[in-house]
Amino acid sequence: MHTISGELTIYTAAQEKQQLQEFLESADELELNLSQVSEMDSAGLQVLILMKQEAARRQKRLHYSMHSKAVLEVLEMSNMTAAFGDQVILT
Repeated sequence: MHTISGELTIYTAAQEKQQLQEFLESADELELNLSQVSEMDSAGLQVLILMKQEAARRQKRLHYSMHSKAVLEVLEMSNMTAAFGDQVILT
């Protein structure tokens, strides 16, 4: 499991993308914990979409879990909550 901490915004997206691409190499079944994401914008959403697409292209399973409030707000605004196919638990 990998955890993103802090912002997932235009300012951190390139760095997170690089780290997540390395994470994709680690296994065929992967889980990305989003509980520590304090802020997310459309650049962060693009990174999450890209990672799902890249995992599928590599025939790997990538699951997003423990969505923070910041992540849920962006997913709901963009109508993408169901598109990822991950279980979202509201607390």
